[in-house]
This record gives sequence, structure tokens and C-alpha cells, in this order.
Amino acid sequence: AHARVSRRVTVIVDNLRSIYNVGSILRTADGAGLHHVFLCGITPTPDHPKVAKTALGAEKAVSWSYHPNALTVLAAERAAGAAIWALETRRDAQPLGPGLAPGNAGLTLVIGNENAGVDPAVLALADRIVCLPMRGVKRSLNVATAFGAAVYLITEAILAAPATSADDAAHH
Repeated sequence: AHARVSRRVTVIVDNLRSIYNVGSILRTADGAGLHHVFLCGITPTPDHPKVAKTALGAEKAVSWSYHPNALTVLAAERAAGAAIWALETRRDAQPLGPGLAPGNAGLTLVIGNENAGVDPAVLALADRIVCLPMRGVKRSLNVATAFGAAVYLITEAILAAPATSADDAAHH
């Protein structure tokens, strides 16, 4: 049996355009054991038949909801005690890897638009901006691919971390 992620991990999917990316993200969220997927802004929902087709049933297995504005969701998640991490390709972003786990209150990861990235207003409210360590010539990945790699690095770090780790509420 696979270990379940004990801490609450959610994702805000903000203003994605691609139906196929959304379906892939829902499948990955289910596979990684995420607690909820917040689909925000222009992001297509599983009500669209092509999202459901790409998600291959994951839209029924993972909890999701639609919200017009990611900032409203972010505020509610922060009020619930979650650390807010934004996945973005910036020079000042902290690479995900072993030992980088959120505190006991849980985590909300934010991913943004395929071209524009995470909204600057959302980035300004993030506790931490994280990235994937890129070792090749290209400096970014497809958003669904990046989400998959990031969420597995995060959930594995949570599973490996002691349950008493300090909460990651400090702004970085």
C-alpha cells in the first residue's frame, strides 16, 4: 500500500487555457493524493467534455471546484493556515527538493497561465516562490509536466519530513 499524504495539500490552477493541461493536472492531483483542486479564472472545468476525456475519470476521483478569482481562494486557504507556494520560473525562486517541506498546517501550491505564468498579484502574496531545478538548455517545462514533477517532489518531502516540522509561514 502507498503512504497517504497526511498534511492537506491543494492546488490553485489559475487562468490555464489548455483543456488538455487541465485534464492532465486533475489526473496528477488524484495520483499524488491532493486534497482539492481549485480551478480559477479562465481555466476550463471538467464540465467541458474534452477535460473529462483527458482526465480519464480523475475528475470524479479528486475533489475540485471552480472560482472566478484565485485571490479569493488564496485568502481563504491562508486563513485556514496553509502555506502558499507559487510555482514559477524566476531567478529568485527556491528549487524544490529533499528537505523542502511545508509545515504541519498544509500547503496550497499555485500554478499559473501557460504563457504569462503566475499572476503578479498572487506572487506578491505567496509565502514562497518555488521552481524545479532545470539542468538543461531550456528554462521551463509545460505547466502540467511542471506541476506533476513539483507535486511529487512536495508530497515526497512531506512523507519524509517529521510530523513536528516547523510551520512555513514566514515570507521568503
